Amino acid sequence: MKHIRIAAGIIRNAAGEIFITQRAADAHMAGKSEFPGGKIEAHETPEQALVRELHEEIGITATEFTLFQTLEHTFDDRHIAFWFFMVDAWEGEPWGKEGQAGSWVAQTALDSSAFPPANAPVIARLRDADGQ
Repeated sequence: MKHIRIAAGIIRNAAGEIFITQRAADAHMAGKSEFPGGKIEAHETPEQALVRELHEEIGITATEFTLFQTLEHTFDDRHIAFWFFMVDAWEGEPWGKEGQAGSWVAQTALDSSAFPPANAPVIARLRDADGQ
């Protein structure tokens, strides 16, 4: 079984919207919505991976972020450990550098059924009135 570590950014603007992207057609859980991010390399901390992945995937440089939640999820073929960071400040405007669709969604309107199941606890917490 594969063991994968992932850093993901919950990019929240001043209007309380979250930037989400769509998983590639050839990726695990293809077509589902996701919080941008990716694999943590062996030499990286989750924070370093977050900054690198957000720059590579959506063209921003995260400048202010805090750990929001960690969780683990096991699929039939893989075990994933997640570090979700709330990103409240960044340089640049997010866009799908790898050709993926991206959009801003109201934090309280996030739909967990559109995301891979591992995201459900994070989305439930975000849909709370204050996201805390």
